[in-house]
Formats: sequence, C-alpha cells, structure tokens
Amino acid sequence: MGVPAFFRWLSRKYSSIIVHCVEEKSKECNGVRVPIDTTKPNPNEVEFDNLYLDMNGIIHPCTHPEDKPAPKNEDEMMVAIFEYIDRLFNIVRPRRVLYMAIDGVAPRAKMNQQRSRRFRASKEGVELVEEKQKMREEVIQRGGYLPPEEIKERFDSNCITPGTEFMDNLAKCLRYYVADRLSNDPGWRSLTVILSDASVPGEGEHKIMDYIRRQRAQPNHDPNTHHCLCGADADLIMLGLATHEPNFTIIREEFKPNKPRPCALCGQVGHEIKECQGVAREKQGEHDQFADTIPVSEQEFIFIRLSVLREYLERELTMASLPFPFDFERSVDDWVFMCFFVGNDFLPHLPSLEIREGAIDRLVKIYKDVVHNTGGYITENGFVNLERVELIMQAVGVAEDNIFKKRKEDDENFKRRMKDKKKRMKAEQRPSFMTTGQFAPHALGGRDRPQAVHNARHTAFDMRMQGRDQQNKDAAQSLKAMMRNGNQSAGPSDALDGKGTKRKADDSDSEPEPEDNVRLWEEGWKQRYYKTKFDVDVTDEAFRRKVVKSYVEGLCWVLRYYYQGCASWKWFFPFHYAPFASDFKDIKEMFTEFEKDTQPFKPLEQLMGVFPAASGNFLPETWRTLMSDPDSSIIDFYPDDFAIDLNGKKYAWQGVALLPFVDERRLRAALEGVYPDLSTEEIKRNSLGSDVLFVGKSHPLCDFLQELYSAGSREGTAMPPELCHGIQGTLNLDEDPILPDKPVESPVPLLRDLAQNMAIGIQFKDPHFEVEFVFKAVVLPGAKMPSKVLKPGDWERSSHGPWRPQLGFNPNRQPAHLDQSAFRALGHSMNRGGQYSNAPPPSNYNQGNYHRGNFHQGNYQQGNYRPQHGGHMQPYQTGPRQPPPFNTQAYPRQQYGQHGWNRAMQSQAGAYQQNQQRGPGGGGSYQHQRDGSRGQQQGYNSARSYPLPPPERRWN
Repeated sequence: MGVPAFFRWLSRKYSSIIVHCVEEKSKECNGVRVPIDTTKPNPNEVEFDNLYLDMNGIIHPCTHPEDKPAPKNEDEMMVAIFEYIDRLFNIVRPRRVLYMAIDGVAPRAKMNQQRSRRFRASKEGVELVEEKQKMREEVIQRGGYLPPEEIKERFDSNCITPGTEFMDNLAKCLRYYVADRLSNDPGWRSLTVILSDASVPGEGEHKIMDYIRRQRAQPNHDPNTHHCLCGADADLIMLGLATHEPNFTIIREEFKPNKPRPCALCGQVGHEIKECQGVAREKQGEHDQFADTIPVSEQEFIFIRLSVLREYLERELTMASLPFPFDFERSVDDWVFMCFFVGNDFLPHLPSLEIREGAIDRLVKIYKDVVHNTGGYITENGFVNLERVELIMQAVGVAEDNIFKKRKEDDENFKRRMKDKKKRMKAEQRPSFMTTGQFAPHALGGRDRPQAVHNARHTAFDMRMQGRDQQNKDAAQSLKAMMRNGNQSAGPSDALDGKGTKRKADDSDSEPEPEDNVRLWEEGWKQRYYKTKFDVDVTDEAFRRKVVKSYVEGLCWVLRYYYQGCASWKWFFPFHYAPFASDFKDIKEMFTEFEKDTQPFKPLEQLMGVFPAASGNFLPETWRTLMSDPDSSIIDFYPDDFAIDLNGKKYAWQGVALLPFVDERRLRAALEGVYPDLSTEEIKRNSLGSDVLFVGKSHPLCDFLQELYSAGSREGTAMPPELCHGIQGTLNLDEDPILPDKPVESPVPLLRDLAQNMAIGIQFKDPHFEVEFVFKAVVLPGAKMPSKVLKPGDWERSSHGPWRPQLGFNPNRQPAHLDQSAFRALGHSMNRGGQYSNAPPPSNYNQGNYHRGNFHQGNYQQGNYRPQHGGHMQPYQTGPRQPPPFNTQAYPRQQYGQHGWNRAMQSQAGAYQQNQQRGPGGGGSYQHQRDGSRGQQQGYNSARSYPLPPPERRWN
C-alpha cells in the first residue's frame, strides 16, 4: 500500500507486535555444507501450517540489490531467488501448504501506479547516466582518480512485469526448483506446493487472499490454521486483518534505515555521487583480497503478530454505552477502511490527512463519535455505508484549516531546528582557539631542534583566559542578535559572522525549497488548489462533484477488493489529486454498482499500458513501433519527458508524476493491426494461465494425480479434500507436466538436471462461487483464539498473581534461572554492590554437599548434573518439559583423576584467599542478608555451607 510511513508508525505505537526471528544457520564439516534439517521443530517455538510468498518482494531485491553487488547475469539471479526462498523456508518451516504468488496482470486501478513507477525508473536511469558522465569529467579535470568505466548492460527492472521473457523464464525455473526440493529435501515431502506465476491475472498478495477466502468458505477448512505471509508491503497487514483468521503472522525483512550505499561513480562507500572527489580507493586487506566485496551485514527477519495487533485494536476500538451490541470484528473492518484515507495503491491520499501527523488517531476519535450518533458501523463484509462515511469526512473537513496551519508551523520549526543543528556541527568542526607562543603548532620540519619550555604555568593561564574572553564575546554577540530579532533565540552567527560583519546571502546553509503555489496555510487555499491542480475554478461545483464521485467509487472499489475480490478490472481513478474532506457532501447516492463481467488485460497489452518507450525492447518489434513512431495513433501515451509535481513534498519520488492516462479503447484499436505479427512463443506469453499444484511421491494425493494422468481426462476433476488437509478446488492436466520418475531438465546451467524426480504437478483452480456470493468477514465457528499477550488492563498482583510479558510465540516458555554458582560468579566478577558483591565461596569444597564423590563423570560431562542437596543447577530448558529428578542410586559415586580436580581446587583456594584479603575482617566479616531481614547474619566457615537460593528459584 502506498503509505511509506505506515509500518514505522504501527511498530512504534504497537511495539509488542514485533518478534525477531530465530534462524538456524547451516554449518560446514570438512568444507562440505551440511543442510538444515527443516523436519525438526521450529526454533521460534511455533508451528506454521501455511506459508505464502509474495514473490515480487523477493524478485526485486535478488535481481537488483541496493546494499551488495548485483548478480552478473540472469542465471545468478535465479540462484539468488532460490537461496532466498530456502532461507525463508528454514525460518518458517510450513507443514501443509507453500503458496508462491507472482504478480500477474493487475486491475486498471493498479496499472496507473505501475505506469508511474516504470516511467520514473526509466527517467531516473537516464538522468543517472548523464550525471555520472558529467561528474566523471569534472573529477578528472580536477586531477582525481576514477576506475575505468565498465561497459556493461544495465539491468532494466521493468522486465519484472507479466508478459516479458524474464518472467516466463522465472516460471520455468521455479517449477524446476519446486521439483528439486520435493524430491531431495525431507522438510518438503509432506508439503503441498502451489505456484501462481505471472500468467495468472491478479496481484500476488490478492491471489493469496483470494485463495484463503475461498478455502475458508469450504466445510472442510480448519479454522485454526496458522498462516504466515511473507512480504514488506503495508497492505499485507490490512489484508491479514481482513481475513479474520485468529492465527495470522507476517514475516518481513527488518527495516534498517540509512544503510550505506556505494558511490555510483567510484564504487566506494561513505559519500554520494555529488560529493565524489575521485580519491584513490583504499586497499581492502593486506593484498587487496577483498576488493570486489562490499562489507554488509546479513538482513534479519522479523515476525508481525496480527493476533497481538488485534489485542491492541480491541483496547482502542472498544466503546461503552453503545445503543447496540459491540462487535469487535466489525470495528476491525472499519479501522482497515479508515486507513485507506491516508493512502493506498489505488487512490491519492486526502490533502489534510498525513500518517506522520496522527491522521489515523484523529479518524479513530471521530469514528467513535460517529458510531455513537448513527447507531451502526460504516462497513459490512466489504460494503460501505456512505451516509456514515460522510459524517466522518465532514468532521475532518471542519478541522482542515487548522490542520494546514499546524502543518506549516511544524515544518518551520523543523527547518529552524535543522538549521541550528548544522551551525552547531560546523562550530564543533573547528577548534575554539589556536594556541600561540611557545605552544603554537608548527609545520613538520619547521624547527631545527626542539625548544625548551619556559614558564609553562603562566602560558597555560594566558590560554585559559583567552578562551574565556572568546566565550564572553560569543555570548554578548548572541544577546545582541536576540534583541534585534525581537527576543527570539538566535545563534551568534544568525546575522553576523565571527568577525561582526554582515553575512552574505550565499553563505546560507538552507537548501532551496520547491515553490509552493497552493499555500494551504493561507486564506483562499481551496481556490488555489483547484486552480493549480485541476485548472478549474472553485466555483465549478459540477467538476468538484465529479472528482468526489470518482473518489467515493474508489473507496467502495478498494474495500470490495480487500474483502471480496476484484469488483471491476476496468475501473480506475481518473485524476492525479484527491478532493478535500470538506467536499464530501451528499455522497449517499453517488455510487450504485460496478460494471459486471469485466475482463483483465492480456500480458502484452498491459506492457503497452505501463511501459515507457525506453523499455520497448521487451515487446515485439511492431508493437514497440507504436511507442516511438510520430505517426502512431497512441504516441501521446509515451511522452519522452514529463513533469513531477512535488505537491508539498521534498523528494521527487514522493511527488506526483503527471502522465496521461491510457484510454483502453484507443489502445485496443491500435493493437488490432499488430496482433497478427506475434510469433507462437509470443502468443503463448500473451495468454492467461493457471496455478500449478505440486506434491511429492510420498504425499497421499500423489497416487490420485497419477491416475488422472493415466486416464487422460480433459475435464476438470474435483480435488478430494481428505487427501490434502481439506483443500478443495478443480484439477486439470498440465500441458507440460512434471511427473514422478521422469527427469527434469535444469533451465539454469549452474544447477544440475534432476535425474531422479519424485514430484508431480497438475493445474489447480480455486473453488468457484457465483458472482453474487458474499464472503463473510467473521471468525469461523470452532476457531480457538490465541492466548492473550498484552498485560490485562485490570491487572492486580493480588488477584492475578505474577505477570510477565510474552516475548515470543510460546506462552509456556520456561525462563532460565541462575543457580548458586552463577550468583557467586556474578558477585566475584562484576562487584557492583548488593548482597552478592563480596560473597566468598564455601571454605571447603571437600566437605558437605560439594564432595567430589557426588559427581558422576558421564552425567556431569553431558551437562546434566544436578546437586544432591536440591540446588537448581540444570541445563537450559526451552519448553515446558522438566528433566527427571536426580537419582543418587542410579549413579554410583566414582573417583576422578587427581590432576584436573586438584588444579580446580587450587584455583578455587586462590580465589578464596584473594576474597579474604579484600575484606577488612577476613572471612568472618562477610555477612549475607536474605529476604530483606537485616538482623540475621550468616557466617562462612567450614561447618556452614553457602545458603541456597529460595525454592522458587528467584531472589526478591
């Protein structure tokens, strides 16, 4: 979703939803890499049933990474994608289903955003080449050094679009990858794998949601299925909440801002291309052996627990004294809907609502008042009550004027703070004063011989006084500047420089600000907005109603898309800017229904709709001519250059690309003349495909699929749910199937062919439902809600007992406790005060419970020793299981060899002697206070051993 700051805001406000992933690393033995056994329990102490991969979030970082060298060719890209999936599989370890979804042809509402992104990427690529050439010439003229320019083809990320040869090759490689893992990895053998490649229409995450919705509507669905979805987009959080599944988790890379990027000119880290000085590269290692490597840390993964987010939302959205029963599931749907106002992939956000300004909190507060007044929720199963939405918009509209003024005030304050910060940093870069006289710095070799120092104390006194006088001058200068500015704080160099002279205008540190002609913080902002953005007068009521009507249709379309699927493949918002909240008046009758039975674009048609002319090489020759020929009937769809309206933002990527919208009728009419020129391969890439389901030979469904291929049935066959975890759908024979005991050729030369294949694949379609069918947004019967994680609001120690936060997925995790020896070690080494700071060990280890005969050699070496007297020395336990009690009869005493044990005794005796010498009164002066009783003293002698920790294994 187009809300760059949404996840940051969410993770800061609801911090407990984040859990860092525990990842088991592979090891090497004699130079051979040992694969990880994914059949073992998940190290994160949770077992996931289904793992869903939004593949475009994997493809992009693997093909053109930002923090490491890019793969050299397409084959290395495929291997990088395989390794990324392996790593995710190792962390999650699904037990039932692995669903891999690649973005297919998107709805028109999404294609406009894709078009904007691809035109921007093409424009930025051209500008980068020009800037590199300009900077290279400047650096060489200054005498700088730059490595020779490499002549290599730039990877055009626009090829990651349905219909290109790259995406077709990726689908083939993933089929091979799935067959290889099902045949050779034990963790995959009981798994059902579904691959939805780019030939299947729909965005990847929405194909996943459609699968979940349709399986939830089946009678055999397990309501306690634990889902895990991989992806970094913010809309995945909304989609996960919209499923109303009690066990839903999202895994994504941990966001780390300000990661160092190498300079595009010299390849060194630490500066950008504009700051490049052409300094020779430092040697990497003694013999420059690390020259081609960029030091990067491996990206970590985190879990986002939506069950914990539901707990937070339940506390925030629960309302008392309602005229109707409170329904938490309905309030969650309303919260998802309100998040659309701050931005999404299909609509521009309202001008008065910014996520960084607390817009969602403002909407929630207004929403609670609206629900009380109207007596109902604003959404139901993906359908919107526009009358109640209007009340929310009008409440926001009342505050719009104050919001814009507050935004300008905050922006000015931020700029002033940044300006002051730059001044402080500049002041810190130079010394306060330079020493003079005999302590003055001299150039190397400036003196023939060292000079003797005379009267050093007097010279040091003069230096201190000189520094104090300079501080007094700066303070006086700052006071004068403050008085001139009307008692407003100003630095000493606001108006004057260090010498008291007027500062020149070009000495300012402030960067040039983009011109803002709208000025929303001044009177007449609405008139200027519509005149500047839409080129219409604010008095044109009909046009404003048209914009609001399109936006209302967009709100209904987006919510339907999230809860029921794509309502219309043709609809899109036909403007670059959104209306104001105060414009939402009388919207109840603005929307009726979407057009029925619309069809998506074909892959090559979408390429014509989203690609710039610079990426025309991915299209057939006669098709790309339509992008560049001046006589083409659609040449206006492909401008060579276009304007980017910053729209109050600072960076170009935040602005609005003013591109013309594609007219579907004109595009199809122009393509009619070039369709006959397609080759057989291009016709195949231009057709819509189907999902493919894979299972291994040991899977219960394998025999059934083999019988279908043996019978050669060309009709769809219903999938037996009892053989595949309750999954239902329709099966059709694949044209180029992967079958057991038939070799699979590797499409990647770096990888070997699969000679002994154990997998089988078949086409799969989700269960069919009528167009009027409504998927219910409810928690299914029989679902068990996960245990609460957050601290109860009415928690009291007397009634609820001890409470501790749950840090991971397992609520029954046994905490690790320190035993007696660990407490002593902490006291001896840290010495931070407290009751263990000076505690000596027992005076004699050969007496009492520390006699060496109490140790059993084998058990002690394995880490299972437990003291006979009931102490708490035990191995770390990660689960609820407890070790059996120590049995002294089963382990007869054995005598150790004298050498090792004597050395340990000598070291302990030496440490004890040091502790005795440290205290003022020797060993008898050490006192131990326990449980807060100051009067009771326990001495340390040979007759009394060190006191044990309390029975509950904790010290108060």
